[in-house]
Amino acid sequence: MKTLIKTSLSLFILILFSCSEEDKNLNVEVTEKIDATVLNQRAGLKSIGSGVMMQAFYWDVPAGGTWWDVIDTKVEDWNNAGIDAIWLPPVSKAQNGSFSMGYDPFDYFDFGEYDQMGSVETRFGSRTELTNLIDNAHANQLNVIADIVINHNSGGDSESNPYTNGSTYTDFNPKSGMFFRSSRDFHPNDIRTNDSGIFGGFPDLSHHQTYVQDWLWNKSNSVGKYYRDVIGFDGWRFDYVKGFEPWVVKDWKNAVGGFSVGEYWDGNANTLNWWVNEAQVSAFDFACYYRMRDAFGGNDLTKLNDNMLWKMNPTKAVTFVTNHDTDEIYNGKLLAYAYILTHEGYPAIFYKDYEEWLDKNKLNNLIWIHNNLAKGNTNILYTDNDEYVAKRNGDNSAGLIVYLNNSDVWKTRWVETNWSNTTIKDYTGNSNWKPLTQNGNWVEIQSPPNSYSVWSVE
Repeated sequence: MKTLIKTSLSLFILILFSCSEEDKNLNVEVTEKIDATVLNQRAGLKSIGSGVMMQAFYWDVPAGGTWWDVIDTKVEDWNNAGIDAIWLPPVSKAQNGSFSMGYDPFDYFDFGEYDQMGSVETRFGSRTELTNLIDNAHANQLNVIADIVINHNSGGDSESNPYTNGSTYTDFNPKSGMFFRSSRDFHPNDIRTNDSGIFGGFPDLSHHQTYVQDWLWNKSNSVGKYYRDVIGFDGWRFDYVKGFEPWVVKDWKNAVGGFSVGEYWDGNANTLNWWVNEAQVSAFDFACYYRMRDAFGGNDLTKLNDNMLWKMNPTKAVTFVTNHDTDEIYNGKLLAYAYILTHEGYPAIFYKDYEEWLDKNKLNNLIWIHNNLAKGNTNILYTDNDEYVAKRNGDNSAGLIVYLNNSDVWKTRWVETNWSNTTIKDYTGNSNWKPLTQNGNWVEIQSPPNSYSVWSVE
C-alpha cells in the first residue's frame, strides 16, 4: 500500500512539474491534501524521542550498492529492541559516485537511478532498494532520518565566474533535471560574498538566494518536500551547520516539518544552546561527548559534573558516545552508554557499537531501561574520580538511580532515594542485591568493577 501511495504521488508530482504556474496554483489545495495523506499514512510510527536513535551506518561502509539491503534486514530487530528512528547517510548521488559516502553532493534527486558521476547506483544501492528499506522501517514503526548536506556541493563543471573574475566548478547540470546550479547560487555572488563557513574548498551554497531556498525547502518539489513526500523521510540530520546561519535550518523546519537535529561541532554547552534556540531544533550534544571522553578516558568521573546541553535544554539534546566522524571513548565505552541511556536527552547508538563492538544484550538492556525507567529530571548524588551516582526522579513513574564504577574493585555507597520502605533491585543484573530502603529513603547500593548498576523499585 505504501509503495502504491508513493508511486501515485510520484506520478502526480511529475504532472504538476509540467504544468503552468496558473495550473500549479490551482493544484495547491490538492498538493496539501496529498501531503496530509502521506503524513497520515505514517501515523503508526513511534514518536521520535520516545525511544533511541540508531545511526545506521559508519564511515566507509562496504561499497557495491548493498548497504540499504543490509539495513533492511536489521529494522525488525531494532524496533523490537526499542529503537524509534534510524539515521541514514546522505542518499543522493555525489561527485565520487559509487565510492562516495555522500557528503560531496552533486544531484540531490538521484537516489541511484541515473548514470552520472561514474555510476548508476550510489555506494549504498539503488532508489528502489532505498524506498524498500524506508517502507520496511515504517512497517516496523521506525522513523527514518535523512542526512542533509546543504552547505556545499561538488562535481560541477568549470564555468566563467563573473563574481571571481576567473573560472569555478559551479556549473551543475544533474540528469534528474532538478535543481540546476550556476555561479550565482554559490559564494561569492551578486548579493553576498560569503556566509558562516566553507567546507573543504567545495563550492559554497548561498542560502540567501531565493532560487536556492526554493529548491531546498520552499517549492512543492523541493529537496525537503520531495524527500518527505516521495521518498518517505520523517526527519533531518543537518550536516556541518557551522557553515551557514541558524535561520536556514529554522526555515527548512518551518516549511517541511519533521524532526530536525544539527551537527554543530562545538564542546561548549552555552554555544550549543545558543544555536538550538536560534535554529529552534535539536543539536548533537558535543559538550556531553567531550565531558564523557575526559571522564572515562581520563579516569575522572567528576568531569560529568560539568555543563552539557542536556543539562541546559534536555528536550533539544541528542546525546551520543560515538559517530561516523569521531570515536575517542575507548575505555569505559559501555559505561558511557549507561550514562546517556539513563540521563536526559535523546540518545543515539552507533551501528558498529551495537552490531559489532559491544555486547548487544547489555545495550538492549540499557535501551529497555531508558524507555521504561529513565523518566523525570536528574539529580547528581555523588561523584569522585571512580564513582558517579545520579537519580532520575520519575515522571508518573518510579524513576531510577544509576551507579557508574570506573575502578577495578566493587564499590558500595549509601544514597538517598525517592522510595521509603521499598524493595529495589538492579535492573542490569550486574548485582543480585535486593535491598530495602529505610524510612528516610536511604539505601546502600553496589556496582561491579569497571561497570554499572541501575536501581529502581522491584
